[in-house]
Amino acid sequence: MKKIKVGFVGAGWMGGVQMQRICERNDAEIAALFEKNADRGREVLDKLGLPRQLLVDDYQKIVNNPEIDAVWLVSPNSFHGPQSIAAMEAGKHVFCEKPCATRFGDFCRQIEIEKAKPNLKTFVDYILYFDSLEERLRKMVADNVFGKITQIQVNYRHPVNIAGDKVWKLDKNIMGDAIGMGINHALSVMIYAMQSQAKPVSVYATNLSSQVRAFQAEPIYNIMIKFDNGATGFCFGNIDSGNGYDAYHNIFGTEGGLIFESQIDRPYKVRYWSNKTTGGKWIRPLDRQNAGDLAWPEDTTTPDSGNVVEHQTGACVGHFIECIKNNIKSPLSFVNSQRIAEIGWAAQMSAAMNKEIRLPLDWKQAKEFFEDKN
Repeated sequence: MKKIKVGFVGAGWMGGVQMQRICERNDAEIAALFEKNADRGREVLDKLGLPRQLLVDDYQKIVNNPEIDAVWLVSPNSFHGPQSIAAMEAGKHVFCEKPCATRFGDFCRQIEIEKAKPNLKTFVDYILYFDSLEERLRKMVADNVFGKITQIQVNYRHPVNIAGDKVWKLDKNIMGDAIGMGINHALSVMIYAMQSQAKPVSVYATNLSSQVRAFQAEPIYNIMIKFDNGATGFCFGNIDSGNGYDAYHNIFGTEGGLIFESQIDRPYKVRYWSNKTTGGKWIRPLDRQNAGDLAWPEDTTTPDSGNVVEHQTGACVGHFIECIKNNIKSPLSFVNSQRIAEIGWAAQMSAAMNKEIRLPLDWKQAKEFFEDKN
């Protein structure tokens, strides 16, 4: 099979790592790079041993290039929607950093195009999907290790980096909302953990304006999600301030539960109990000396395992390329991850309107809300 030719957009911190992961493969290659900061673009190309001639000065040169198979978007948030739509309309597969869009109309158009063009492969980079703790958690829930889940909490409290040229993240028109800036990582973990048991049916949220840094959008959210099996999910989200990375998990079911505490040192970060597998006793599966046969592999990662960009980018890059090669829809495609995005839109509506918002989202109601808001 010929190599998949990638038109890459954005050579910043995250983009540089993903470009490196593509270069490490023998089934894909970077055919063009669009980076507005030409000096940075040339620097990254030099570092990767790629010719400077790959740098283009216009995004349309990627979209209109018939040799390019896939467009890889690691641009600032507000560009994700328009750039992905242009690429999909041109028949290109699309890898998109989260959020998929910062305008509701763009999100709707992404869904419409993917449904109309089923051969296109799309992907939204909810990177924690590839963390080994999250993979194991999804399997444990699916295997009913905890019985019927009745309560689930997943936090995302982590101050996003606004140093230097990342100051754009303070601008609401560029960054969008705080949910898309990072809180949707927690929502994605929750929804995919629950997918084998239940679907979300409503959202109630409150938010708070910036308390520490000059975010134009409200950076603090509290989101409650109801599921169709009667379970409730909760997420504390804060990108304004924090003491380290808080990705706390607390899952409780009729036959057991699991807690992950990112602020605690290994091997005590994870503990769980199950009537089915641990005799109802709490165990710490990362404590290999005491967990016995229930110990997890030594290389198990968790959402706070150092630099998650370095840990999981290889998995997400490889996943998307394999989806293209094997003509498989990703569980993280625009359509398949639609629930996560809709929870984000619903949370914004709920916080502003002070009421519960039903899911699936009423697109007509949402379009009217966000048109008035914009």
